[in-house]
Amino acid sequence: MDGAANSRPTQGADPAAVAAAGGVDPNAAAPAGGDWRTLLPPEARSRIVNKIMEALKKHRPVSAPEELSELQKIAVRFEEKIYTAATNPSDYLRKISLKMLSMENPGNAQVIPNQNPPGPGIAYDPTHKRT
Repeated sequence: MDGAANSRPTQGADPAAVAAAGGVDPNAAAPAGGDWRTLLPPEARSRIVNKIMEALKKHRPVSAPEELSELQKIAVRFEEKIYTAATNPSDYLRKISLKMLSMENPGNAQVIPNQNPPGPGIAYDPTHKRT
């Protein structure tokens, strides 16, 4: 058997995709026995917080420094909550993106269905009304 035929080329992260994601590589794997968060540079999180800030400022214009400080605190708390709950870089970016999308288009926010189908014998009827 030819060893070259079985080798796979190594692929790095697409620099444009990483830049668009605030410096986070959504395909980064967690280090062996470690946490994916160790791979996320602090400056990437700062960029994400800044993007959240920009979205917040569109919905609540600030006119005083203390209002800007309050928005900063909200953005940091929100990012921290997502960062802590996320299971990997892709999950982190997905959750941030969905929340920002819902802020941009509150009436048009897409609902992503649960990826776990209902158990056997359980049928979901969206037209069923509770009594």
